[in-house]
Amino acid sequence: MAAQNVAADIGGRTLSLSNLDKVLYPETGFTKGEVIDYYARIAPVLLTHLGDRGITMRRFPNGVDDKSFFEKRCPSHRPEWVQTAPGPGDRGGEIRYCRLADVASIVWAANLAALELHAPMARADDIDAPTMVVYDLDPGAPAAMTECAEVGLLLRDVLAGIGLSVYAKTSGSKGLQLYLPLNSPHTHEHASAFALTVAQALEKARPDLVVTTQAKAARPGKVLIDWSQNSRHKTTICAYSLRARPTPTVSTRVTWDEVAASADGAPLSFEAADVLDRIEEHGDLFEPTVTEVQYLPTASA
Repeated sequence: MAAQNVAADIGGRTLSLSNLDKVLYPETGFTKGEVIDYYARIAPVLLTHLGDRGITMRRFPNGVDDKSFFEKRCPSHRPEWVQTAPGPGDRGGEIRYCRLADVASIVWAANLAALELHAPMARADDIDAPTMVVYDLDPGAPAAMTECAEVGLLLRDVLAGIGLSVYAKTSGSKGLQLYLPLNSPHTHEHASAFALTVAQALEKARPDLVVTTQAKAARPGKVLIDWSQNSRHKTTICAYSLRARPTPTVSTRVTWDEVAASADGAPLSFEAADVLDRIEEHGDLFEPTVTEVQYLPTASA
């Protein structure tokens, strides 16, 4: 394939886009050009959820069937207008992550074959204050999305019982994720402790269905409620990010009616074109996670 570059003007920024015909999803023939087109079109909504955070990119230079790598540190070859931001870092100290704060920056990342964009629970301007709590529901075969949906409904009801709202989205892979917006002063330690307490309570009530330990031996046929994603150094797949699956699936906000239907066996998976149609019809269903203010109970409560 010729390494031909195409110049594009994105929001007043000039980008050199390369290898647009390169197939990144071999099963469907979905090309790099289509990846870039999806991210350019979803960017105005995507910015709401990652524009103020340091982003970890998972890059697939030769497509989803080949090797990938995570890139936390924003590459030195970035354009001067791509911002950086502090993030959780590592044991070696602070890392400057890419901050994809405009449409051009998102298109630039897509041109790097950064198919997956992973975001922390905290904004870049205060990395010690999570804006939400996440429950990552991961099925252990033969459990699948149906069981994840069932656990999601149980979690929703438990949290509603203490006056808290949660919003569901697909992981874009095999699981489901629930987000409890905070947008109020909290620590990662408080968020993690709360998430664990609720997960263990549900595990105690439904040991046939729920597990909270990462041990593989405990997981077959059950749904892992991964509460540990609330740790300061963790990230989760951002809403509206593509996933590196055989087809170009997307991590997508879903309604509770859709989750209930999935618990009854209906499919719950969306590809890039589906998500663009959903945004056109419904707008940003995930928007409440950045606006709704809630407070977690204290440890004593």
